[in-house]
Amino acid sequence: MTEESKELIVLGAIKHGIKKFDKIQKITQIKPEELNSILEYLEKKEFIQVEEKKGLFGKKVEITSTEKGSREVDEQVQKLQTKWGQMAAIYKTGDKEKLKEEMEQNKSFFPMMMFFGVMDMMMFSMMFGMMGMAMSDYVPTESMPEGGDPGMDDGGMDSGMDDGGFDFDIGF
Repeated sequence: MTEESKELIVLGAIKHGIKKFDKIQKITQIKPEELNSILEYLEKKEFIQVEEKKGLFGKKVEITSTEKGSREVDEQVQKLQTKWGQMAAIYKTGDKEKLKEEMEQNKSFFPMMMFFGVMDMMMFSMMFGMMGMAMSDYVPTESMPEGGDPGMDDGGMDSGMDDGGFDFDIGF
């Protein structure tokens, strides 16, 4: 993951209400030292503000997004949605070579697209299937949703029945 994408993911997490260092670290999976330097950079760029508050057990640090930071996240997410739309359109044409080329050019954006929920994970998985490739060739394992390759489950189509039949309650 590029430094720029890590910064955007951290800023996005903060914009969406995650205010504490340890929670930001947990959700972004960025090492504490690196996260600290990213937060310092974001504060210097005036994308975030850091406030020390008095809590029950001493000082408490809260990190919030500024208006400038919120606008930056919104603009970047819009760009990600445009890129995803272009890849989805190419996939629908069935042009494997053009899709592979487009995915190669946008490979650094995949972790951000996943984090912000921009991409359709089922379609993303099918893109790799169409090209005969594994998702791990493009996306680091730590950036993938839990459970590894998202295309390997039922894509949220679980009916809750494990026998594939109908479930009738006949009162016995």
